[in-house]
Amino acid sequence: MDQGSGAGPHRARGCLGAPSCGARAPGAPWARFSAWLECVCVVTFDLELGQALELVYPSDFQLTDKEKSSICYLSFPDSHSGCLGDTQFCFRIRQCGGQRRPWHTDDRHCDSGAPVSLQREPAHYFGYVYFRQVKDSSVKRGYFQKSLVLVSRLPFVRLFQALLSLVAPEYFDKLAPCLEAVCNEIDQWPAPVPGQTLNLPVMGVVLQVHIPSSADKPESGPPKQCSHKNLLPAPVVLTSVHELDLFRCFRPVLAHVQLLWELMLLGEPLLVLAPSPAVSSEMVLALTSCLQPLKFCCDYRPYFTVHDSEFKEFTTRTQAPPSVVLGVTNPFFIKTLQHWPHVLRIGEPKMPGDLPKQIKLKKPSRLKTLDTKPGLYTAYTTYLHRDKALLRRLLKGLQRKRPSDVQTAVLRQHLLELTQSFIIPLVGPGRRGGGRRAGGAGSRLWPRLRLTPLPPQEHYMASLMPLQKSITPWKAVFQVPPF
Repeated sequence: MDQGSGAGPHRARGCLGAPSCGARAPGAPWARFSAWLECVCVVTFDLELGQALELVYPSDFQLTDKEKSSICYLSFPDSHSGCLGDTQFCFRIRQCGGQRRPWHTDDRHCDSGAPVSLQREPAHYFGYVYFRQVKDSSVKRGYFQKSLVLVSRLPFVRLFQALLSLVAPEYFDKLAPCLEAVCNEIDQWPAPVPGQTLNLPVMGVVLQVHIPSSADKPESGPPKQCSHKNLLPAPVVLTSVHELDLFRCFRPVLAHVQLLWELMLLGEPLLVLAPSPAVSSEMVLALTSCLQPLKFCCDYRPYFTVHDSEFKEFTTRTQAPPSVVLGVTNPFFIKTLQHWPHVLRIGEPKMPGDLPKQIKLKKPSRLKTLDTKPGLYTAYTTYLHRDKALLRRLLKGLQRKRPSDVQTAVLRQHLLELTQSFIIPLVGPGRRGGGRRAGGAGSRLWPRLRLTPLPPQEHYMASLMPLQKSITPWKAVFQVPPF
């Protein structure tokens, strides 16, 4: 039964079953819970209704009918995925009914110190899904199918996936009492203040996380964790609350990293067709994160279905394709979005080991509606050449069985250098480093860049030079183009 029934405008949460008005005071019930999550949903499969919202907790959190429908359809893999067992993925939906006034007083304070790409979404919800489908003879349909969904405005995908892996299996066995206990524990967590390392207890386990700050240097690794001496049990340390295994996500498209980086920078429409919601959502999130420290400001949907309320908006042919990255699993989208300029078709993931066969560039005219082979279908011509040195370095790392997190660090550093080489010529001398007072426009535009100010003439000359890493004694001297 849907305990959060009733469409209409959102309201602040009070005690269970008791509405409250206006903004929530820090000491009010569920205030700390609200700093991390909007609500927790349980979606089940009903033989008569299909996907149905079984539970919303806290029970007085209201969702509109459109939001309920989106959560129900996006919490289950579609019939083309064939996911058996346990699957984790995420989605992103637009909030309906207008922007709601924040009810947690520390929200704006937390956002002010967070990197731009990790601030709360004011108009969208993230849904982090743990889906289970197993054979069950006691069910008429023959399968147990249920999803536990964490709805939040925070893009902390790694943290919420770790939380789901602890909570969901226990919930599927013990149901509602377990979920209520977990929500009460989350309501005791400290606020996610940027720059702090927090210990978050849940179900007898302590998750230790560092909340990123805009003062963190992009080149540095994860910050040092707190001492474990006084913590029993020893905490489970998460190296990041948001960063995915970029190397694993990009394994089939490493040869085209520069091309994909350019498409993200230009805000080009991109359709990602993957074999499962897990692969789809990870690829879309990896693509949108490759511009860091810049924020990807266009729309993106890690997992999208034909039942989404915005399906017509994104698939219309009466106007140019919108600037959005869509992650899908239904081949029907190949036919529907044939007019889109860029389509990335990903095959089944390979076992870890050697570098998988790289996806080839193909012309959009070769798209087939029924049997589309893996490939990047685009007519786009890149401005950057393929970095063969990067590919050789990553391949050598595979041969030497280098850990995946080290490979990811190499790839992330390469993407960071690409982004910084794009930014530096655009930032005036007065906006670099300490050129403006703290809190000025420059610090808001480039919050994580720490660049030494240059005189105007040297700044212009530096913009003409190639990246420092590409200058070697084995190459001809770089010639500055004439004025």
